[in-house]
Amino acid sequence: MARRIAAGAAYGGGSIGLIGAATVGVVLAEVQLAKKQVGGGTAPVPPPADGRYGVAFTSPADPLRLTMLGDSTAAGQGVRRAGQTPGALLASGLAAVSERPVDLRNVALPGARSDDLERQVSLVLADPARVPDVCVIMIGANDVTHRMPATQSVRCLTTAVRRLRTAGAEVIVGTCPDLGTIEPVYQPLRWLARRVSRQLAAAQTIGAVEQGGRTVSLGDLLGPEFAANPRELFGPDNYHPSAEGYATAAMAMLPTVCAALGLWPETDRLDGARREGMLPVAKAASRAAREAGTEVTGARAPWALLKHRRRRRLPATAVPAGEPVMHEVTNDATDEATDTEKGPAHREARQTD
Repeated sequence: MARRIAAGAAYGGGSIGLIGAATVGVVLAEVQLAKKQVGGGTAPVPPPADGRYGVAFTSPADPLRLTMLGDSTAAGQGVRRAGQTPGALLASGLAAVSERPVDLRNVALPGARSDDLERQVSLVLADPARVPDVCVIMIGANDVTHRMPATQSVRCLTTAVRRLRTAGAEVIVGTCPDLGTIEPVYQPLRWLARRVSRQLAAAQTIGAVEQGGRTVSLGDLLGPEFAANPRELFGPDNYHPSAEGYATAAMAMLPTVCAALGLWPETDRLDGARREGMLPVAKAASRAAREAGTEVTGARAPWALLKHRRRRRLPATAVPAGEPVMHEVTNDATDEATDTEKGPAHREARQTD
């Protein structure tokens, strides 16, 4: 199904239905019930996190440029402090690994669907002299909830990846999360949401990898934590992640962001013990959609590398004196893993909080 969606996106195919007509009545009833409960709280406006991270590093090289694109998850909706957004977490981690300052720009829009990526990419590429070194795209959830045709969704994403790669930026796509993990969603809508989310995520992987990007499956990354701590891992509206949830997702993506820039202390050599391998793109995409945190990188067409990158302990020397140290990059990292903040004033404000 993912291959059919991706093919339809590439060759102009129409909409591909993802559910049978027999389930429509029950699903519509469940949708109405979920709508009454999801969003019952108020999600704060995403805090502005643009700026320079890792200012204490004195590398003679120019700062790295990181740009976030996508929807509310890329923007960081649901938290109140800039340092808790995924962009800030990624910028801080990238600064620590590279030992260079990182300039963060976020053009993501809460509520955006994949068809908004054209506008966002145009903003990013408006100044040819400041093309980002790496772009992170997190998109897909609103495509599912607003029933955007999957072929259209993937077509918009692949066009965005192609434009950014042509301009010279590395691109990492955090694929559609598993909407079946949202607490107020019940069966059979939970099963349907999971199925549709995974199919879209796999199709996104195929499209992005074929355009030279890398993907990291977000999937049910929050599933185990959510089951144990639902009020901690999801925000007050029961839909957007909390600070801990965003940190979990951002730290899963950090190794791939660093690897795309040649900064991660690990090669692309495959490790069979970690269930890594070289597979046809569609098969790698399908497997990644089932296991959150999996990276898919294009190899020689039609093959792709399926990776589970190790979360490595950063050396203490990676952070200048006076800066907090990221002890370990793991999937359960929290906002305290923001290792290099935007500067003394920002750090003092965070300590005051």
